[in-house]
Amino acid sequence: MSKAVEPYSRFTDFDIGLFKSGKHYKLYEKFGSHVEELNGVVGTYFAVWAPNAQYVSVIANFNGWNRGSHSLNARWDSSGIWEGFIPNIGVGETYKYYIKSSTGEDLEKADPFALRWEVPPSTASIVADTFYEWKDNDWMANRHEHNGLDKPYSVYEVHLGSWARSPESPDQFLTYTELAHKLVPYVKEMGFTHVEFMPIMEHPYYPSWGYQISGYFAAASRYGSPQELMYLIEQFHAAGIGVILDWVPSHFPGDIHALYKFDGTHLYEHADARKGFHPDWKSYIFNYGRNEVRAFLISNALFWLDRYHADGLRVDAVASMLYLDYSRKHGEWEANIYGGNENLEAISFLKEFNVAVYSHFPSTQTIAEESTSFTGVSRPVYLGGLGFGMKWMMGWMHDTIDYFKEDPINRKYHQNEITFSTIYAFTENFMLPFSHDEVVYGKGSMLRKMPGDEWQQFANLRSMYAYMFTHPGTKLLFMGAEFGQGEEWDFGQSLQWHVMEYANHQGMSATVKALNHLYRDEPALYEKGFDFTGFEWIDGGNANDSVLVYGRMGHHEKDNLVIILNLTPVPRHNYRIGVTAAGKWKEIFNSDAEKFWGSGLINYDPVNTEPQKWHGKENSVSITLPPLGAVILKRVSDAPPKYELKR
Repeated sequence: MSKAVEPYSRFTDFDIGLFKSGKHYKLYEKFGSHVEELNGVVGTYFAVWAPNAQYVSVIANFNGWNRGSHSLNARWDSSGIWEGFIPNIGVGETYKYYIKSSTGEDLEKADPFALRWEVPPSTASIVADTFYEWKDNDWMANRHEHNGLDKPYSVYEVHLGSWARSPESPDQFLTYTELAHKLVPYVKEMGFTHVEFMPIMEHPYYPSWGYQISGYFAAASRYGSPQELMYLIEQFHAAGIGVILDWVPSHFPGDIHALYKFDGTHLYEHADARKGFHPDWKSYIFNYGRNEVRAFLISNALFWLDRYHADGLRVDAVASMLYLDYSRKHGEWEANIYGGNENLEAISFLKEFNVAVYSHFPSTQTIAEESTSFTGVSRPVYLGGLGFGMKWMMGWMHDTIDYFKEDPINRKYHQNEITFSTIYAFTENFMLPFSHDEVVYGKGSMLRKMPGDEWQQFANLRSMYAYMFTHPGTKLLFMGAEFGQGEEWDFGQSLQWHVMEYANHQGMSATVKALNHLYRDEPALYEKGFDFTGFEWIDGGNANDSVLVYGRMGHHEKDNLVIILNLTPVPRHNYRIGVTAAGKWKEIFNSDAEKFWGSGLINYDPVNTEPQKWHGKENSVSITLPPLGAVILKRVSDAPPKYELKR
């Protein structure tokens, strides 16, 4: 006999209409488990979408996991929602839904809207709440000053389970609270403006790094409670650092307890395997044409921005969503109604997602991991784009790494590769990523990609980072790369922090710290980061010397910079460079400084321009270029008088 109290519902007719039309963007306020009081009795309200079920009940510790004792009620309105209020249970109760499918199959499913899950490998949901007394009002009111497209945006990408481990036990994760006391001050000290968490939504399989999500509304329980994650985010905000969350609407795992065949049918995933199964990741693809699924996903995106005060979402694997033939052979996909390979339903969904995010949370950013030449990824929807704020510049990343892998003696033959990115750099709002994907699966660490002996490897890496920080676009660097970890990333253990005992790694860390602060302090490096008027090639054609010279411009001429990269191990003395204006120019950064573990070939004194035409400029300076080094010059005074008075 059912013990669920009725009639009771959190849904109004208006809610149901929005849900069925795919326009309900706060479903987390309705579905799932919610502790509340009804007729003077405190209990928990449950609601789940299972339109093809013939029976649904709550099974839990409190009823001995009895499938027949606490049945939910099917709504009369053909919405497919089952709901009910169960008295005298509350926060901390462990539960699942028992679902008897229309074909008679017996299923036990975790709650898709659960706010907390058991620690894997256990798979049940837990009644929880997201109540938290936030203390980040100042940040939230002013974060547009940190999140704008004309602001410095330097991201430190972090996998929480392997950034560091417990000092007492290398196998023990740090909690969200412990990370708040260790990770936050480190990111602040290093000068990053933002941190990006690889997915912290609940995922049963740790080696998936979080990209096989089962609990889309639950913070990963390995590291603590929802409120502890909120505390971590709050501490980042107190330190003036924004928090970006990886979000995965592209696919989900086929775990029997989770979304796959939730009510015995292909409810969340597309029934057609040509659209519903991902061959690369052996996972399942959401049915973007189903209104209720679109509402589920958009509600989930807004949930993290709303309840957890996230400052942005980096959307994973967008390319796999855009194309019907992504990673599929001939005959494994079906063209759209126009005969093309674009996934029109996914494209429509992404546009709706971005419009919803920027409508509800205009001071946040969405960032697409998208590796193709799809047009307008970061253009507004009203201009025909997908509506993302930024897009990863994968072509730049591959070209840059490939160039720096070359022995310097061969780089003269690859000059066009390192300069090619500026041909298309302003077609999107690009983020320059050196992400986790570049330091796994035998690709080696960032340091070990570099050619030469140990000194040259570090010098090359310092120059490559200088190139990234002075190239148009925002920045992203994966943890460990900032201090030149020698081994590629291993998610099963802590970063190799012990190498920071050595001067070469200290120098690499100091370099990234200096570049971050330079990037934040120099408006020319960010004010026009997505505008072609903010960049100028002064000399991109000196392939024989493998030297690059370019200018970065902000809104004011006084902020202009000239960047010179000498990408061979040969020092170049009395090297003449055309500059953008006459006057006295000072070196404000040199990657060869001894504090960076360089050779110390520094231009200590400011230099006056000479009226000697060079590189198409009316004025030029002569400086020393360090081996495998990057130099940044800034004008510190106006042009000297043409004629000096003689005494």
